[in-house]
Amino acid sequence: MAEYKIYFKESVEKDFRTIPKKDLKKILSRIEELAKDPRPPGHEKLTGQEKYRIRQGKYRIVYSIQVKALTIRVVKVGHRKDVYR
Repeated sequence: MAEYKIYFKESVEKDFRTIPKKDLKKILSRIEELAKDPRPPGHEKLTGQEKYRIRQGKYRIVYSIQVKALTIRVVKVGHRKDVYR
């Protein structure tokens, strides 16, 4: 299986600024794993959208998958209560 390329929405950089470094390392590792398996165990498709969510501790990573282009776009990373605003 081919690996997906990962891209970040520009606003994700702002999301990262508020996350402690020890948590950020785990989040980035989890995002890297998406390149091999964009639908890992525990992923959920968001209702009414073509986006998915995975958890990393108390944080959520929201992303979309472009299968034909083999790309993943991370659109939001944040605390579980902040992601769905």
